[in-house]
Amino acid sequence: MTTDPTPQDSGRPAHPPAVPDVEGGRGSVTFVGAGPGAADLLTLRGAAAIGRADIVIWASSLVHPGVLDHARADARIVDSAAVPLEDVVALYEEAARDGLDVARVHSGDPALWGAVQEQLDRCAALGLATEIVPGVSSFTAVAAAVGRELTVPEVAQSVVLTRLEGGKTPMPEGETVRGFAAHGATMALFLSAARSAQLQQELLAGGYPPETPCVVGYRVTWEDELVLRCRLDELAATVRSHRLWKHTLVLVGPALDAEGKRSHLYHPGHFHGHRRPDPVARRALRSGGAS
Repeated sequence: MTTDPTPQDSGRPAHPPAVPDVEGGRGSVTFVGAGPGAADLLTLRGAAAIGRADIVIWASSLVHPGVLDHARADARIVDSAAVPLEDVVALYEEAARDGLDVARVHSGDPALWGAVQEQLDRCAALGLATEIVPGVSSFTAVAAAVGRELTVPEVAQSVVLTRLEGGKTPMPEGETVRGFAAHGATMALFLSAARSAQLQQELLAGGYPPETPCVVGYRVTWEDELVLRCRLDELAATVRSHRLWKHTLVLVGPALDAEGKRSHLYHPGHFHGHRRPDPVARRALRSGGAS
């Protein structure tokens, strides 16, 4: 090389096939979510996809080099950080022509800001089989680093994943940080730390109180990770004082310092297909005696 438990029978396979069949054996591309940083946060399925690939395409600027330990010794390793999409598509064309398996390794989860859809479209045009292997997202890694649940009952039951408008990629009309902030839910702000003053202003203008808790995560789960807590009205100063702009994610919302509330799911008065309720607890739950 160069540089879940088994589900109950539902009438379908527990997992999709590792490589979908393609008529004529025209090759495949598996998009692998490598996770937020630490190499051991790569999923078993992702590691297997890398291990069977003839070509592994990865971004050295975003993905931990440790994920390459799963590649075959004879696999071709291509760093996508230095090449445009056209060069990557040329590799897909080669895979279609020669029946090769490609592992395209993305940071985090490919579904979020992964520029995956345009690649999927090109693979479809080439007749390549494709699979997406989900990965651990950086926003859940930051929540884990500070030991917080992002959806606390009666506090916040929604998580908004977005970025500050006005950057290189246009935002759709109606999607603004200020507009999302008006809901008061938990927000995860990607790709926004370089304009932290504007981000703080928009969050405040949307309705979050100045004392709303924030978490700033830089390269979380990497060896040089930095995790900071602050109030919303201190957000810009916190980001600037540590000179953060790339590889930085911001969480904001009341759930970040709220006390846990009693969930109905494990309340003795709650019932479902695997558990009958306690009658007394059920009456208390229905009368509002439990949160």
